Amino acid sequence: MTEKVKCLIIGSGPAGYTAAIYASRANLSPVLYEGMQPGGQLTTTTEVENFPGYPDGTTGPELMADLRKQAERFGTDIRFGQATATDLSKAPYRVTIDGEKVIEADTIIISTGATAKYLGLPDETKYAGSGVSACATCDGFFYRNLKVAVVGGGDTACEEAIYLSGLASKVYMIVRKPYLRASKIMQDRVFKNPKIEVLFEHNAVGLTGDKVVQGADLIKRMGEADEEKVHIEIDGFFLAIGHTPNSEIFKPWIKTDEVGYIQTKPGTPITNVPGVFAAGDVADSHYRQAVTAAGSGCQAAIEAEKYLSELYS
Repeated sequence: MTEKVKCLIIGSGPAGYTAAIYASRANLSPVLYEGMQPGGQLTTTTEVENFPGYPDGTTGPELMADLRKQAERFGTDIRFGQATATDLSKAPYRVTIDGEKVIEADTIIISTGATAKYLGLPDETKYAGSGVSACATCDGFFYRNLKVAVVGGGDTACEEAIYLSGLASKVYMIVRKPYLRASKIMQDRVFKNPKIEVLFEHNAVGLTGDKVVQGADLIKRMGEADEEKVHIEIDGFFLAIGHTPNSEIFKPWIKTDEVGYIQTKPGTPITNVPGVFAAGDVADSHYRQAVTAAGSGCQAAIEAEKYLSELYS
């Protein structure tokens, strides 16, 4: 079964929904497939206070519901389903949904996001939205004058720890290796920061607390003869061990970096395949914010409209 559309949007986070709003208003009749997590990562976030237009704050699910309604209002055809295969070798491009239906699209906007890496502890799920976070910039505000921990030893972890040190009273960095992998300048900033304590050769094995995180159980020098159990009292547990861009099915056709982030022409959502654009976290390893994702979704829709107008002119 094959269906032909002018504009296909894959993914339903802030980038996808914003692209849908702009594409609908440009009469592109976009079809949007929501993917496995309708609304994207923000649906797992409780409080959102840094998205413009919500002076009293909102929740992640409410924000995504509002964006979805706005896209629907202008006529976006929103469907539940996941893109499972692609053929971008020539236009019209072919995308398989749920392993069955094939969509032929003149233009595609990829907004499939990125998935934060977790340690795999059951407690990470138990305390999701109640002390566990994968975004210090998003959630750090809620931990003013409290104690937090950051897991990771790379540049991202150092950046998160430094950012949190401007809000929290104490920041632990939980690092499984006996050294930081971060660049020298980031290491220096961490070691010079009086609020940050680096716990080298520590592994987090569990979280404690009544409904919300109140502590973390660690093992120092795990597997060694002198391994030691350690407990720290914290209010927030931040994962900073990386993200995995959801770009796998596009890799045969679309250029990505070594991690998998889709590479675009600087300052634009334009990929190496004409008529295929990337927006949001799948192409953004740096900012990873709802507002920047929304902005790139706007850019992608504008570029798609321009591409289609030239295609049909």
